[in-house]
Amino acid sequence: MKALTLQEIKIFATRRNVRRVAVENFLMTLQNNGTPREAYQNLFRDAKMYRWNQNTIRAIKDGIDLAVEKGSKSN
Repeated sequence: MKALTLQEIKIFATRRNVRRVAVENFLMTLQNNGTPREAYQNLFRDAKMYRWNQNTIRAIKDGIDLAVEKGSKSN
């Protein structure tokens, strides 16, 4: 899983009805997760704890998917 660029993160963070700071913070530290599975586990734990809406969760999921895709292309 590769780190996302600031421009890529901005695309997800500026979607409608998302918690911008939550999306930015989560996606900026994505590379700290060892695997995509850990990233999703952290997402669902944080989403429950902070009561994120579905748009915020979807933006972060899409960011994780992009990071996984970027990682698989570089291997």
